[in-house]
Amino acid sequence: MEFGLTFDKLLLIGLVAVLIIGPERLPKAAEGFAKFVRRAGEYLRDTRSKMRDELGPEIDEVDWRKLDPRQYDPRRIIRDALFEEPDFTAAPVAKPASSNPFTTDPVQSPRTPMTRTAFSRATPPPFDAEAT
Repeated sequence: MEFGLTFDKLLLIGLVAVLIIGPERLPKAAEGFAKFVRRAGEYLRDTRSKMRDELGPEIDEVDWRKLDPRQYDPRRIIRDALFEEPDFTAAPVAKPASSNPFTTDPVQSPRTPMTRTAFSRATPPPFDAEAT
């Protein structure tokens, strides 16, 4: 069973519940527990259907066990990163713009100040993939 519960442990929990609740209130408690289990099942089914509706049909194709962070060993991640062949065909990452607007561009002469650029939807600001 899940969560480390064996049949022996469930039997012991049931016996303790019978002793604490008592035979008079046990049917009412069992009925309440059954309602809780039904509601929890409905909640899980609704959540799954909402996820499929919002994320699309490709959500069924995701291997969730592969994405489990508990399976990763930090030593293996570092080893794989160190021995991975670099991809020289990728485009170079753009250098981030200076945060100080009064500094000079190293390409321009040191005496020429940088001009400020007005950004809009047509010309968005540069994006630094390494900073995020």
